[in-house]
Amino acid sequence: MAVPKRKMSKARRDKRRANWKLEAPGFTACPQCHEPRMPHHVCPECGYYDGKQVVQEAE
Repeated sequence: MAVPKRKMSKARRDKRRANWKLEAPGFTACPQCHEPRMPHHVCPECGYYDGKQVVQEAE
């Protein structure tokens, strides 16, 4: 059974936990309508992906 031989200090424990942070998603401008969209996703505003309209706009 894995049991620690020595107590881990608070500084060492906190250094390990220091990299658990959130990052904002990277948005890019849509080449058709220039609205922000997620990369490799269909634009929610105009429905274009890779220069082709794949989703009809709700009118």
